[in-house]
Amino acid sequence: MKLRHLAKTLTCTIGLLGLGAPVLAQSTYPDHPVKIIVGLPAGGSVDMIARSLGQKLNTTLQQPFIIDNRAGASGQIGMPAVAKAAPDGYTLTVSPASFLTTNKSIFKTLPYDPEADFTPVARLVNQPMVLVVKDKQKYPTLAAFLAAAKAAPGQITFASSGDGSPQHLGGLMFETRTKVQLLHVPYKGGALAVNDTLAGTVDAMFAVLPEALPHIQAGKLHALGLMSPQRAPKLPNTPTMLEGGIADLSLSAWIGLLAPAKTPRPIIDQLNRAVRTALDAELTAKLGENGIEVAPSSPEELQRTIAADIKLHAELVKAAGLTPQ
Repeated sequence: MKLRHLAKTLTCTIGLLGLGAPVLAQSTYPDHPVKIIVGLPAGGSVDMIARSLGQKLNTTLQQPFIIDNRAGASGQIGMPAVAKAAPDGYTLTVSPASFLTTNKSIFKTLPYDPEADFTPVARLVNQPMVLVVKDKQKYPTLAAFLAAAKAAPGQITFASSGDGSPQHLGGLMFETRTKVQLLHVPYKGGALAVNDTLAGTVDAMFAVLPEALPHIQAGKLHALGLMSPQRAPKLPNTPTMLEGGIADLSLSAWIGLLAPAKTPRPIIDQLNRAVRTALDAELTAKLGENGIEVAPSSPEELQRTIAADIKLHAELVKAAGLTPQ
């Protein structure tokens, strides 16, 4: 009887230890450096936000968060690397909305599934879009730009950071709402697109505000209109598209943090809490100076946003008559 009782006690003890093991393992996360893959080159707004967040998470979670830029092919190099990584919380991505939404409509096939291959952690920020030009004399106002586009279908060029990028989607929305035809010139990243806009190699860019703001403030680019419901605090004299006479033309380029699918929920929750801590008053003020709105979300809210934007962007691509590549 004593042996039987001892056996039952040991079994119960081992069972309890077994139940506690995953909790113990997860409580040590992270115990070595974490990689954040960014599917865009260094220098753009997504990269800047990833690095700012990584520095904060270094402190919050007491491990290095290393930025790994894998640019090209509109996210089709960086995103699959995350999708195929072990779901252990040590490979993450800071991604623009377009890689998870517009790409599904722009490309016939993708080497990743935007919804099935990732677990959302949190939306990080929202970024308004702004139409900018180099030649202020040729395009002094939004009305002048629109008139020029109508007079020369397919001849006015606009730059983007790649097919399906926020800048590309901004151009598609502008074409759809105004019934004009522009010529899209994709680049491998926002910094390269901005550089050629600054050089006058392309006529215009539907830019994410943070990447264009310093050049607007320096007088090197001219802002014609904001694709937002209200004016930006950093550009009080730039009208919205609605104020310029174009209705239903609002677009925000959000950026999110995601992990591979099947990453354990306790790790996702820990990362979400860490993100909210990281997006503190100091970082909020810093990003605000660059025209970026801090907007952390729950994992579920980001999942719903992705699903809704996939539908919306598909409708825009179809309305623009764009054939998937």
